[in-house]
Amino acid sequence: MALSQSDVSELLDALRAGDGVDLVRDLVRLVLQELVETEASSVIGASRYERAEGRLTERNGHRSKTLATKGGDVEIAIPKLRKGSYFPSFLEPRRRIDQALYAVVMEAYVKGVSTRSVDDLVAALGVTSGISRSEVSRICQRLDQAVGAFRTRRLDHARFPYVYLDATYLHVRCDHHVVSKAVVIATGVREDGHREVLGVDVGDSEDELFWRTFLQNLKDRGLSGVKLVISDQHAGLVAAIVRCFQGAAHQRCRVHFARNLLATVPRGNTEMVAAAFRTIFAQANAEEMAAQWDHVRATFAERFQKAALLMDAAKDEVLAFAGFPRAHWRQIWSTNPLERLNKELKRRCRVVGIFPTETALIRLAGAVLLDTHEEWLAADRRYFSEASMAKLYPEREDEDAAAGELERAPAD
Repeated sequence: MALSQSDVSELLDALRAGDGVDLVRDLVRLVLQELVETEASSVIGASRYERAEGRLTERNGHRSKTLATKGGDVEIAIPKLRKGSYFPSFLEPRRRIDQALYAVVMEAYVKGVSTRSVDDLVAALGVTSGISRSEVSRICQRLDQAVGAFRTRRLDHARFPYVYLDATYLHVRCDHHVVSKAVVIATGVREDGHREVLGVDVGDSEDELFWRTFLQNLKDRGLSGVKLVISDQHAGLVAAIVRCFQGAAHQRCRVHFARNLLATVPRGNTEMVAAAFRTIFAQANAEEMAAQWDHVRATFAERFQKAALLMDAAKDEVLAFAGFPRAHWRQIWSTNPLERLNKELKRRCRVVGIFPTETALIRLAGAVLLDTHEEWLAADRRYFSEASMAKLYPEREDEDAAAGELERAPAD
């Protein structure tokens, strides 16, 4: 594709004037216009003013179209034909924004930029015609394909010994009412120590059927090797974990349990009770931890009977982490790693306020989690070291030792 002499002269004039913004805009316009003319010539069978036997039709004037690009608003002329019609294949009918600007708008949306700020952003890029809120929403529907592929991808590429489950609540408009919906998230640590976001869905976090469907979907996609599930104590969630992950231990979040424990004692005693409870987790091993739990429980029994009864029922679940490598304790005795992800999700969703549909909520939540998932995969550091993860699989050590003995055995 070669520019005409007049086009080249226009560019030279812009260069001499030193107007960089207009130069970029003119470059975009000239290149797009040349692409339109080249493609139209192939459809017609002849270039402008060319006499050719293979001509299929003739030009019949032009119609202008304003296109918003990263270089600003540009106006191009699309040829009209006497017979048939022509529209550039690299443009989309009824859409005035180019693909590059689409990517900018979607990235801003995922990063938590409000629709008003998106309008300011595209205006700064030279798109003086602006962009409406509905147009931002329509553009961001393109995220659905990527989010859908992310939510349904296979999980059988590795074992996930640790799985975290939690929910955060956001507002959705449903049947002309604004309701609070739970965005449930599952993350996991692979057997090599790297983290992944396993799944996300929207529903009622208190409902056992919903949780069971969500967890079964993870298993159907290939999730395996689960040794410990870390979550809070929602009744429906715990029941679903028992059904779907038989043989796996359940770690009740110690932070959530501590809040429940402090809610049973008078406000003036909360600091003392909290300090006594923390001593349990300062012990060196599982046996000492269990003994300290019993000691603290006995201390509470006389003055805080409700707290003592709560500790009786929760001991095994709150101390489940103690059966795993000590290097992992701080990351697996609570859902705090997932709480940080929830806070980031809420920060980015705050600019929306109330989502019009569950689909819109899944779109943004899924895009944010996909962004986080890719950051985790690209990170140089593992969440847990490879050496500490190897302690979860003693059978591997036995296999390696057996293989070594075979290699050292003399040949007959």
